[in-house]
Amino acid sequence: MPLTIAQAQQNADIESGEPLSAETAQQLADLLENETTRTELIQALRRQAAPAEDAAPATADAAEGEAISLSRRIALATESIAEDLAAEFSSAFGAFTQAGEAAAGVDWQALGAASVDLVVVVIAVIAAFMLLRRLCIPVYRKLDAWSQEPAQTSALLRKAVAVLLAAGVDAVLIVVSWVIGFLLAIYALSEPGAMDTRQTMFLNAFLMIEIFKALIRTLFATRYEGLRLLPMSAENAAYWNTWFARISGFIGYGLLVAVPIANINISTDAGRALTFIVMGLAFLYALIVISQNKTQVRARLEGQAKQAHSTFARVGVFVLARVWHALAIAYFAGLAVVAILQPEETLPFMLKATVQTLLAVGGGIFLAVVLTQVISKRIRLPEDTRRRFPQLEDRLNGAIPGVLQVLRAIILVVVVLLVLDAWQLFNLPEWIGSEAGTTALAAAISIALILLVAKGIWIAFASWIELRLNPDNDRGGASAREQTLLALFRSAFLIVLVVMTAMIVLSELGINIGPLIAGAGVLGLAIGFGAQKLVQDVITGVFIQLENAINTGEVVTAGAITGTAEKITVRSVGIRDLSGTYHVVPFSSVDTVSNFMRDFAYHVGVYGVAYREDISAVIEQLQAAYSALIADPNFAEKVLEPLEVHGVTELADSAVNVRIRIKTLPGSQWGVGREYNRLVKQHFDAAGIEIPFPHTTLYFGEDRAGYAPPANVRVLEGRDRRAPHPAQAPAADAPLPDEASRPSERSDFDESQS
Repeated sequence: MPLTIAQAQQNADIESGEPLSAETAQQLADLLENETTRTELIQALRRQAAPAEDAAPATADAAEGEAISLSRRIALATESIAEDLAAEFSSAFGAFTQAGEAAAGVDWQALGAASVDLVVVVIAVIAAFMLLRRLCIPVYRKLDAWSQEPAQTSALLRKAVAVLLAAGVDAVLIVVSWVIGFLLAIYALSEPGAMDTRQTMFLNAFLMIEIFKALIRTLFATRYEGLRLLPMSAENAAYWNTWFARISGFIGYGLLVAVPIANINISTDAGRALTFIVMGLAFLYALIVISQNKTQVRARLEGQAKQAHSTFARVGVFVLARVWHALAIAYFAGLAVVAILQPEETLPFMLKATVQTLLAVGGGIFLAVVLTQVISKRIRLPEDTRRRFPQLEDRLNGAIPGVLQVLRAIILVVVVLLVLDAWQLFNLPEWIGSEAGTTALAAAISIALILLVAKGIWIAFASWIELRLNPDNDRGGASAREQTLLALFRSAFLIVLVVMTAMIVLSELGINIGPLIAGAGVLGLAIGFGAQKLVQDVITGVFIQLENAINTGEVVTAGAITGTAEKITVRSVGIRDLSGTYHVVPFSSVDTVSNFMRDFAYHVGVYGVAYREDISAVIEQLQAAYSALIADPNFAEKVLEPLEVHGVTELADSAVNVRIRIKTLPGSQWGVGREYNRLVKQHFDAAGIEIPFPHTTLYFGEDRAGYAPPANVRVLEGRDRRAPHPAQAPAADAPLPDEASRPSERSDFDESQS
């Protein structure tokens, strides 16, 4: 019986100096006698000799710390796979020919009789599994209904629990069916304690394949929408569940049952030929199904991408929609290649890798969604805490998106590493145990803790500042100067915290921060020389704060702008004027600061009266207006001292000006002044004191004798341009006065003048 190259190499792998056994010598002789296998052996020996020729470069690389680089290993692995695949395809025709010759000598009648027990076990196990699943239909229905019930908890968590319970029931049914077949094969179809190899192979294959199908059913639950993880219709779920079940059953039972039986009962060439047939048909079937559903799946994935809330998820799903068919074809092509090159290890490896990939990806998505639903719930603080810290709740809720992004990034990295480990592209346990892996994990954990502590410190410090600024605290709130200094202190603390955190994180990453600190010093010096205006802003602002010239909330005049100071930084002040316009005034442009809110203020009023008025009476009315002002409790507490009457300050062109002054609390001078002006107007009107206002006098001139010329005044009755009063308006049908009854062009005022 001809051997493969792998079998010959395994049999020839003996210690140096030991003689070959008779069996091994016969196998090597058969190997060398066959021309095809002899050619393969020569090629294999040449490949093994190639690393020996490269021993010197490899030694040099090892001396440098790395024997073979990753790219070199990938190149060698790719070259080996290509050569092995070419050798297998070149010998495929010979395998089919030799399989036909070996099949001609098989006693098919005896083989059929020996397979009866296997058929009985197959029927018994499948029947038991189907019967158990039918008996558990009420359980599945209850889980389906329970998962869709409205509840206070997260719907996704409820559904996940239902899906896990249903998968657990499936696993129990599979194990029970396997035990039934195992007991039947041992005690009913064989001698007690003995079991046919073919039955064992089928039972093991049944256990692995049905477990894989159970995992598929958690994604595509055909009859139960509440147990279906993927969002799709029942028709689509049934289609994909059936397709995956067919192709996994065909490949699984073909490679784990049919091929080993052919190897045992016919020949290894027959097994190789059957492997080619099984994998070829499976690949063609998968290629057809993928091509038929390429556009439909792409459209569905793009629709899911548009509904995604996260930008990363949206981009990831959109990219998957464009390349999903290529990934699926590559998966089945890789499965076929591995099955052809390593038929004994193909299905266990692919099954393990696929299950680990599905669990990693599904678990990562599930964990990310659960974290999003659980953590993204708004934090509710007690009423007393919200009263003392009004912004703490918003600050805590504002930190949630950042925490979610970090957690999603960690989940993504872990999923990628698990997938690479599943396909043996990356050895995760070995990397974790290595020095580099330990260092990387320690650095990642340290950085995460540093960022978490920095965020906690900032929240605590900002909350303390907020408590000091809150007017409802036990101390009665902060003064204007405290508000200004605490706001500046908060900004400075944030800058220091960010810089220190960044430096510590860079240090944990292995970056030497000494040159960075030196570079920052040089950069600061360069900025000091180049940005002199900025330096002037900062220095002037520092001295303004040291002199307590401006505080937040005060009415000031700075840089020819008058208004309320709303925001003060180290280089500028933000002022909002009376019209609501917000001005940013750099401190370098401030020569003089006028503050209207320090210690006390005055309302200065200047009131003009006519020349004929008695000044003493005017002052009495001003005192009476002041008495009415302080009688109002809303204004009495704002007035600090009695009214100051300065007396007559100016004899103007048309009025005599009398000035008074009222001392008030800072910031109250405008309100007190407006109320006092109202009261003065009322008292002057009541006393008949005239407040002069502009008049227009008409002068018609006069002759030398002192007589004024007549004024031509014409009075029109009934034809006045102004609309007459309704009571005075003539009737519509009243006749107009004739010319005789009309007044003359000369009025009585004219006659009297003449």
